[in-house]
Amino acid sequence: MKSIVVCSGGLDSVVLAHKTAAEEELLALLSFDYGQRHKKELHFARECAERLGVPHLLLDISCLGRLLSGSALTDQVAVPDGHYAEETMKSTVVPNRNAVMLAMAFAVGASRGAEAVAVAVHGGDHFIYADCRPEFIEAFQHMEDLALAGVAALSLRTPFVYASKADIVTVGARLAVPFARTWSCYRGGEVHCGRCGTCVERLEAFALAEVADPTAYEDSEFWRQAVAAAKGEVV
Repeated sequence: MKSIVVCSGGLDSVVLAHKTAAEEELLALLSFDYGQRHKKELHFARECAERLGVPHLLLDISCLGRLLSGSALTDQVAVPDGHYAEETMKSTVVPNRNAVMLAMAFAVGASRGAEAVAVAVHGGDHFIYADCRPEFIEAFQHMEDLALAGVAALSLRTPFVYASKADIVTVGARLAVPFARTWSCYRGGEVHCGRCGTCVERLEAFALAEVADPTAYEDSEFWRQAVAAAKGEVV
């Protein structure tokens, strides 16, 4: 299977890139600059491509990102602390982000002779991100089958769609993925903040997977409080 992996530079997509390279023919990594405040993630995507010996394709759609107001990832909205299961995390939704990016990824894939586009959506995304859910993946595949009929046949591969973040960490550890060379934090500071939803999820995942976390955090303990709060527990 000849695949293009959509890679943000985050833990999930970097693990997916390594998994794809180990199991099939990886053609390229595709990343997007959509005006995200944590743009430093793209550096880690480029590093991953260099490590795996494939091209890093970067699409600049920041002009679109500037029009997507109201999201904590692209606008002057504070990134909330806490767990993804909390209502406040809906402020990190970028409307139609995956639909836009995947449509572009399929266009690139079709032009480069790919047979699949792989994306690292996972079970932990389902709560607030509608375009990470299985029903969206199924519908998007149907749309692309119609859009590319007679032109190309590409499958949308989502091997982690029913997996947890801890499952992904386990896969990454087995593949010797350099976790320290991935970026998750939505705040995009010098080191991971340890308090935003994606940092909390990252810390929890390493703990659940019982894998040593090499990441530097400003606050490496807040996640316990956030996870407990999401479960309705008292710390």
